[in-house]
Amino acid sequence: MENFLSTKDLSKEQILDLVKLAADHKQNPGKYSQALAGKSVATIYEKPSLRTRVSFDVGIAKMGGHSVYLDQQNGALGKRESVKDFALNLSCWVDCIVARVFSHNTLTELAEFASVPVVNSLCDLYHPCQAIADYQALYEARGNSLEGASLAYIGDGNNVTHSLMLAGAILGLKVVSVTPVGYSPDAQIVQLAQQLAAKNGGEIIISNDVAAAKGVDAIYNDTWISMGDSKSIDDIKQIFAPYQTTGKLMSDLGAKFFMHCQPVYRGIEVTDEVVDSEQSILMAQAENRMHAQNAVLMTLLK
Repeated sequence: MENFLSTKDLSKEQILDLVKLAADHKQNPGKYSQALAGKSVATIYEKPSLRTRVSFDVGIAKMGGHSVYLDQQNGALGKRESVKDFALNLSCWVDCIVARVFSHNTLTELAEFASVPVVNSLCDLYHPCQAIADYQALYEARGNSLEGASLAYIGDGNNVTHSLMLAGAILGLKVVSVTPVGYSPDAQIVQLAQQLAAKNGGEIIISNDVAAAKGVDAIYNDTWISMGDSKSIDDIKQIFAPYQTTGKLMSDLGAKFFMHCQPVYRGIEVTDEVVDSEQSILMAQAENRMHAQNAVLMTLLK
């Protein structure tokens, strides 16, 4: 691993190594207390954040490293100063660049010109840190095993859906994407995920019918309105109402676990009874963001 831009760039062994390293970091934090001693990491934010910012800042500190927070008060990335020069300058001082951006192209340009590793902490196409944390949570919930695991994403096909499909396909898992008509994940990414699944013994199912998720281990939701969307909540509710996760849906599908990358809008994409149930592992996912990201940083910075 030279950079961490998408789960599609990883092998099955690399993903499993990250999941297992993250799980060990969670269980034995003292073992890694100096893993990033003397290292500095620039964290760039074009978009607001709670989990991403706190989990990176605290995680880096817990490993003896130092994070430098860069927002866009001085102008958007590439506007006041070119992305190329941004990358070249940061490479003079820091050991790694973490960027939460609007466009994946910004990340590829940062990686092209930086002489230090670049980590995608979110973009329009992918959310790879979230996917590693998610599969770590499922790994732990299933007794430290992903063998034969299955997951169904129900909602709006987006960057999270893409990363879950790609990582799941490489791991040889069954991943189902259920969305309303017109809200399916990107067709090219679906095609790639299906090719990867065929190669690794997994299965990618794309459907508009929640019944396609029957028998999966976990039901996964994200917010129906992504940051920057212009549609009104009333319009979205009308389209997505049949896809709300309820206790009855969990029971009908036979799902053991409920997952959500947060922020969670209770009573909209999922009911309170599901969010607060014993089946819910969304807070394990949130906690695992720190451990998974620390595993990524340790792997990149060796």
